[in-house]
Amino acid sequence: MATALLFPGQGSLYVGMGKEAYTRNAGARAFFDEADALFGFKLSQLAFSGPEAELTATEYQQPALFLASVANWQVMRDEDWPRPGFIAGHSLGEFAALVAAGSLTFGDGLRLVRRRGELMKEAGERAPGAMAAILALPIDDVVELCGRAERETGHPIQVANDNCPGQVVISGHLTALRRAEELAQEAGARRIVRLPITIAAHSALMGSVADAFAREVDAVPLSEPQIPVVGNVSAAPLLTAEDIRDELKAQLTSPVAWTPSIQYLIDQGTDTFVEAGPGDVLLGLVKRIDRRTKRVAFDNGPVDSTPATDSQ
Repeated sequence: MATALLFPGQGSLYVGMGKEAYTRNAGARAFFDEADALFGFKLSQLAFSGPEAELTATEYQQPALFLASVANWQVMRDEDWPRPGFIAGHSLGEFAALVAAGSLTFGDGLRLVRRRGELMKEAGERAPGAMAAILALPIDDVVELCGRAERETGHPIQVANDNCPGQVVISGHLTALRRAEELAQEAGARRIVRLPITIAAHSALMGSVADAFAREVDAVPLSEPQIPVVGNVSAAPLLTAEDIRDELKAQLTSPVAWTPSIQYLIDQGTDTFVEAGPGDVLLGLVKRIDRRTKRVAFDNGPVDSTPATDSQ
């Protein structure tokens, strides 16, 4: 049985995340304490108790999700969960994946994620944008309609997430996004869901802070991964520290190639996927990509946080 460990991005946030890991494991508590000291306030309590409106702010949500994910991974490691053959993280989750792979220390990862959230908020203020999920259209059709919307409006719009067959997220300028939504409706999309977010993540609108974030990445020590990490942009293993730097810089404005990443893992013989972060969103995507896979959640979300297996 070949296993891949998965870490989620911002869509997996919920009030209460990480609390079980905090109460269950001394190492996880140490991570929360370190984060509280760095931020100068109780980031842990914001994650545990909210309010949700404050927790969902990009500059808090990103480090809180990273923190909860790494805390869960610490519990799994101390409780002797099987060592994975590969690790992957969806967008923000890639930073937790690099910690789990031994490429990035927790402290450096937390500081980098905190700065990423601040810069993305700043980019959103400079160039407001929006994101929408397009359901039941092939990825090639979505790429084509984004290109048409961009040409017609003169504003940027692109695929941000190739999540699974039939679920593609687009991101960009609001005018171009509206036109892309119209074109998607005309093309027969089953549903179009505007996401509750005011930044255009993984799009050209993040370009205004790309250089500043690149400098942050260059300043962080990185090591070769002890476990292969499959990158979002390339959908291939990041083998060196330089590969990781290039990936983290490119990820800010590039699409998350999640479907190709999971397919790569399956092609390498991976048959079991374990989601380590809050919730089990990624396991649902994996199921859509290949129903034959076995899927295990460490943390099912706000109602039931006991380990569960989904092998349907």
